Amino acid sequence: MKKIKIGLMGSAGRMGQEIAGVIEANPRCELVYAPLRGEKWDSKKAQAVDVWIDFTSPEALKDVLKKASETKTPVVCGTTGFSKKEKELLKTYSKKIPVLWSSNMSLGVAVLNEALKAFSAISHFDFQIEEIHHNRKKDRPSGTAITLQENLEKAVDKKLPEALAIRGGGVFGVHKIFAMSDEEVLTFEHTALNRTVFAKGSVQAAEWLVKQKPGLYQIRDVLFGKSKK
Repeated sequence: MKKIKIGLMGSAGRMGQEIAGVIEANPRCELVYAPLRGEKWDSKKAQAVDVWIDFTSPEALKDVLKKASETKTPVVCGTTGFSKKEKELLKTYSKKIPVLWSSNMSLGVAVLNEALKAFSAISHFDFQIEEIHHNRKKDRPSGTAITLQENLEKAVDKKLPEALAIRGGGVFGVHKIFAMSDEEVLTFEHTALNRTVFAKGSVQAAEWLVKQKPGLYQIRDVLFGKSKK
């Protein structure tokens, strides 16, 4: 069986190291190129890559997409904190290559986002999203909370209060959605127990993306198929 050759951007970071470990343990994949920041680009190694996984920074996004498009290589991107302009870059390059971006690579969070559609039945309730992350996380609210908020607002067809963001300790990620009426409270909650959950989701997304045509995808598409716009 031919292994999927993965290139990893951001391999020196905490998430990058976790992803490298997951790739190493996966018999269907191998890590063939993991350039470090400031390192001279090796075109020969880049040509061998079947799919890139990127966990760098919003500032590095344009360079990552440009290099990937030159070799027509798909990109899985899990970086958050993008501006509107940077999100437009994802759309632009997805016309040339398959691009999968998600604010959270957890398969459980993908299911949670789907489950939010059920709240349309109680759209008259009050809603609030709360998220907790470690004290080193810069963006607030988290990209995951923003995605949950967008999907929840679509489901209930109204504007909702901004997500509450708490930073402290070494929490990997807790996201809660509260639906409240005068008589009852319903809570959906997802807790990440470690970074491996995001690493495994990223690698699974990479295995899926190598088979796709150019387009902009999200982690939910890996589980449920490409959503219709």
